[in-house]
Amino acid sequence: MFWSAALAADSTPRPTSLDEAQRTANDAAGWVEENWSVWLSNGLRMILIVVIAVVMRSLIRRAITKLIARMNRTAQAVDGTALGGLLVNAERRRQRSEAIGSVLRSVASFLIMGTAALTVLSVLQINLAPLLASAGVAGVAIGFGARNLVTDFLSGVFMILEDQYGVGDEVDAGVATGTVVEVGLRVTKLRGANGAIWYVRNGEVKRIGNLSQGWATAGVDIQVRSDEDLDRVRAVIERVGEEMHKEEPWHERLWEPVEVLGLDAVYLDSVVIRVSAKTMPGVALGVERELRWRIKRALDAEGIRVVGRPADADLETETPADPAAAVAAPSALANPTSPQSQATTPIPPVQTVPGPALGK
Repeated sequence: MFWSAALAADSTPRPTSLDEAQRTANDAAGWVEENWSVWLSNGLRMILIVVIAVVMRSLIRRAITKLIARMNRTAQAVDGTALGGLLVNAERRRQRSEAIGSVLRSVASFLIMGTAALTVLSVLQINLAPLLASAGVAGVAIGFGARNLVTDFLSGVFMILEDQYGVGDEVDAGVATGTVVEVGLRVTKLRGANGAIWYVRNGEVKRIGNLSQGWATAGVDIQVRSDEDLDRVRAVIERVGEEMHKEEPWHERLWEPVEVLGLDAVYLDSVVIRVSAKTMPGVALGVERELRWRIKRALDAEGIRVVGRPADADLETETPADPAAAVAAPSALANPTSPQSQATTPIPPVQTVPGPALGK
């Protein structure tokens, strides 16, 4: 067996002479000499592509970060002023700018590094068609499997870019209503009136009612006796509105003078006067409370009585109850001569007459 193994080892091809070995070495050196320039060129190209991609990614991310920081500084500069409280809420601008910056940085990194990777593969002469086809199929599968996540993310991106609402806004999202506490790309956090925190997925929001944008309306109903002088009541309310419009901080919260719209309802013993005012968004409830307080004190000082609204407006037109409603309907059984009464009369028992005893 050792001999057969030795014969097999000797059967392997090997250079049999110095000339053949020299020729093989020359061929290898020639192949390296022919291709080393290509290798060097491809290596330098790949290194250059990677360096350019890294530098471009760093510069773009730094530019986005500086832009976001400048937006935050602008928001902080006007924070605490009337304009800042109205339009440029610092926390709202900060979260919105951070979310936009995160999206922009991620998109920039994906595009730059993805393009660099594809360019490097093309330099290596790798066929990209199967790779791109596989990536497309994987993307479609992930899109179908995580469509809710994709929907939430895209809805959050467009919501932030369009600035539909922000931190501090009072919104009605359909599924929940409250104050926006945090805005994310996938979930929006709301605080309800009772303090509950609602986590609303952005993809589930079909419509948004923002109560903190533009302007709001403060409405107050004043009910006085019907025999009061309405012109005098109007004059008192207008005077209260003018005084309130000149005082701080109400002169910033009231955008227009308080307006007496007129009679909103008329009852037998009282009338309802409707008062309205255009205010800053988010402060309508406070304006309504202060306006009621001032109007009540002014009316009391003028001797004008404020009455309560009836619990039910239909009480005055309510029809009296029918006294016969509680009386039962007549029954045929109440008449002893009716066929129904006679049919229900029990059958009398049969009386037996005693007779002679039968003998045996």
